[in-house]
Amino acid sequence: MKEAGAHETIPHLFRCPISLDLFKDPVTLCTGQTYERSSIQKWLASGNLTCPVTMQKLHDPSFVPNNTLRHLISQWLQMGDQISPHCVSAIDSMAALRTKLESHEFSYEYKLQVLQRVRILCEQFPSRNSCFVQFGFLSVLLELVFGEAEAKLSQEYQEFVEQALSFVVSMVSLDQIQSLNMLMEESKLSRFMVLFSHGTATIKISLCQLVEAISSSVQTKDLGVLLGNATELLREVVQLLRHNSEVSDAATKAICSLSNMEQHINNLVVEGAVTGLITYISNAQQRERSSARVAMAAIEKLLVMRSAKVEVVNNPNGVNVIVKMVFRVSDLGGSESAVGSLIMLCYESVEAREEAIRGGVLSQLLLLLQSQCCAKTKTKARILLKLLRSKWVEDKRNM
Repeated sequence: MKEAGAHETIPHLFRCPISLDLFKDPVTLCTGQTYERSSIQKWLASGNLTCPVTMQKLHDPSFVPNNTLRHLISQWLQMGDQISPHCVSAIDSMAALRTKLESHEFSYEYKLQVLQRVRILCEQFPSRNSCFVQFGFLSVLLELVFGEAEAKLSQEYQEFVEQALSFVVSMVSLDQIQSLNMLMEESKLSRFMVLFSHGTATIKISLCQLVEAISSSVQTKDLGVLLGNATELLREVVQLLRHNSEVSDAATKAICSLSNMEQHINNLVVEGAVTGLITYISNAQQRERSSARVAMAAIEKLLVMRSAKVEVVNNPNGVNVIVKMVFRVSDLGGSESAVGSLIMLCYESVEAREEAIRGGVLSQLLLLLQSQCCAKTKTKARILLKLLRSKWVEDKRNM
């Protein structure tokens, strides 16, 4: 077994940045940086409210055990001289590459090459994506993407940001969502908006994925509220719905996630999300793969607003697009939301009822009742049929 005191052989990333000793109980802050538990506790107990390495203000001073790094160190100690020199070299190489990313001396073109090298090195570890986090790359990349407020949107810079954000999105899926709370800082949120407005389609897709993740997690609830009240952001996301491409798919998922928070619904309706989602579904019906079911779910949520109902009814394709979502042979995923939406529309509007019937909703509902859809969807279909029948009689009496 390797001696923990053999200081000269300890890989750099196995040392606490504060004590410089081998980690015994590594814990990770919300910034993504890892420290020895006793060292960071002393730092915080002294009244410091920043991350010692990045000097970022800690929105959340709590920390979590870094079990992956602890396990990696344990393996390293157990293997002793049997450990591959190549593996130790790879660990130290990761530290050197992280330092290059943090340095202001290198161009973004060079840093893009560094990222590609990092990806190759991580392939040598069992949990490739978790290596990005455990070796401290998440906090570095977040700072490079959102902390460089003065960086010009050159081609080489945007190519770097594209790759950096792809890393960030993969790392956020590993329960590192709290790291995104750094966007609560005004300057970083401002940079987020600059990239959303002027970045490439690939950048916008990644940013939409981050909005989706932020709006879905309780760990970033306050940031989600901030994004949902950012008029410029909502406008940009809604505009992406009309692109009829992968970027519109990502925008649809972001809007659906944002609509989960009740306070965002009015803002989304005001910024044109209803019309945008109708356009998206209409375009998506000509594509094999899309997020039409997600868009339909978002529309159902937005229809709690009377203004959203009016917008659907006044849209020449609004009701008809929803009717077509009631029964689709290839995908019944959006059926329940489509039927639920029509119930809300047809209950209040004669125009909606007439348009739905002209669009073939009765035959669509009968096909749905004969399909393999879930019991809840069939129950809603029967409610809509009963509603249309009773309202038809009522409308006849009032003529």
